[in-house]
Amino acid sequence: MKKRLVQMLCLLLCIALLPLSAHTASAEEPAPSVRVLLRRVALTDRADLILDGVYTAKVGGKVIMSFPRKAEVTVAIRSGELFLFYEGMTQHLGAGVTFVRNASGGDDARTGIRFEKNGGLYPGDLRLTISGGVLYPVCTMSVEDYLLGVVPYEMSEYFPLEALKAQAVCARTYALNKIGANADYDVVDTTNDQVFKGVNHAYTNAARAVRETAGVVGTYKGKLAICYYSASNGGQTELVQNVWSGRGDWDYYAVVDDPYDVENPESVVRRARIAKNGDVREGFKDILFSYVLPEMVQQGYVPAAENFRIDGISAMSLGAPAHAEPNRLYTKLTLTLAWSGRKWIQPETKGTPVPEVEDEEEFYFFATPVPTATPTPMATPEASPTPEPTAYLSDFIPAEEEITITVDIFPEVIDELLLSVYGADNELLTIQETDTHFILEARRYGHGVGMSQRGAQWMAGQYGKTYQEIMKFYYPGLTLSKMDAGAPVLPTTPADLAATLAPPATPTPRPTLMPATMTADLPEGAYLAAVTEIDDDSSLNLREEPSQGAAILRRLYKHQQLIVLETCEDPAWVKVKTDVIEGYVMLSFITPVEEGKAPIVTPAPTPGFTPGPTK
Repeated sequence: MKKRLVQMLCLLLCIALLPLSAHTASAEEPAPSVRVLLRRVALTDRADLILDGVYTAKVGGKVIMSFPRKAEVTVAIRSGELFLFYEGMTQHLGAGVTFVRNASGGDDARTGIRFEKNGGLYPGDLRLTISGGVLYPVCTMSVEDYLLGVVPYEMSEYFPLEALKAQAVCARTYALNKIGANADYDVVDTTNDQVFKGVNHAYTNAARAVRETAGVVGTYKGKLAICYYSASNGGQTELVQNVWSGRGDWDYYAVVDDPYDVENPESVVRRARIAKNGDVREGFKDILFSYVLPEMVQQGYVPAAENFRIDGISAMSLGAPAHAEPNRLYTKLTLTLAWSGRKWIQPETKGTPVPEVEDEEEFYFFATPVPTATPTPMATPEASPTPEPTAYLSDFIPAEEEITITVDIFPEVIDELLLSVYGADNELLTIQETDTHFILEARRYGHGVGMSQRGAQWMAGQYGKTYQEIMKFYYPGLTLSKMDAGAPVLPTTPADLAATLAPPATPTPRPTLMPATMTADLPEGAYLAAVTEIDDDSSLNLREEPSQGAAILRRLYKHQQLIVLETCEDPAWVKVKTDVIEGYVMLSFITPVEEGKAPIVTPAPTPGFTPGPTK
């Protein structure tokens, strides 16, 4: 760690505040290096490496093995420690190993380590240790080599050259500022720092941008700056102190309106149309209801969402910026609504009138009246009670006046209207009005601090701005300075290891495995074969299962003899046996041994099966 800090101090002293054209990098000075924690390669307990260069392996500071270019090695965790597997040999490594890139006598700029056959090149030294039961890879490389794997992925190989140059300066300044930040590494290969995917030498445009800005950095008050950048600022840059807590001297940043970002059609925009007639998304209506609810209660409306209706929206505006002017990160949306609600109706109680009957005088035409039988009195039926009238909900009753409400934009409105661009609750909103709608637009992909990559793309491509002009626009108080980028100084392979692929005391790297003797217990049709259809300096993988994704048990070399036991369900594979191990190989890489050429008489093949064709 102390060495790193000294290295950093020396680096800062090298920064020359001279015109860029007056300073030339010297290839003889050592290149500043950066340690990259490789999260993207997603290693578990095993790493299959292609050493695309001359490498040596160091354990405890001592070189234990050397490897030629294109060597394929495997490092795996076994019983809590590291082991190296290479060409039939196994080497105990203990707690860690470093693969050191050596001078190859050729184009060293194109040497490095690959984690996949056609994957990116990691041009440096690789340190493997164990953390949490898995491999912990840290790759150390020159900053300029590191940028080759950053610039085309943070921007794009197809961006204008001057935009890529601005990206190279930002990424270089950022990386140099991080040196010594952690005891184990300086940067991570993800968006937590900068995306690094290894070097693809087909990306010549990005490589040119790195080369033509070699050593150029941003400084402020004679010290390295921190050049933050994001994909799109949404039309206005943001300040560091508005995004991240903590103190610092950030006066080289400013809040600046960015028309270039807005003009670029590739900048991400989200839109929501809000109808003036009140026909809005149900979820948005529910949000507005929560703000109108107190007024509904006061005016005697039934306070429930189903009893609330928006009849029209006559005005809409944005306000309450999150930070001081001229910041336009608005946090409130104000709307003027015409609305209706429903009320409880209580019917009036009305009694039923009973008709009055007048008494009638009785007349008799006979002198002696006929006596009238007295009727038996009948029980008077009990009167049914009059039912109480039931209250009911009215139709929607318009409120007498419109209401103006102010709602919070983040997070409910931004989410409900599907306006979230990046998920950071920092979108810049604007409103456009038509005859029938209000159109809300949301922009900003990322934190918005410093350079907008979409803005830089448009400045360079449409307006012909240079990278110096782009940097001046996004970092008004920054000074562009130049330091000696240098070149990586690669060690030479130790003389005692250069002549052989392994230390003298180790077994030969290509042991010959003799096939087991043909015995009666072998399956019918078993026959003797040899590995033939590979290059002299290549090998054939003996796998645990008949699949190219299966684990490699051993590497077999040209002319290796083996016994073919059976054909697999997939006829491209056969099960084979050597003197010490059984496994599976692809049939197309082996050939039956001709009669008379082997000490064993080969039985006849299984009927209907012909040993596979040779290439």
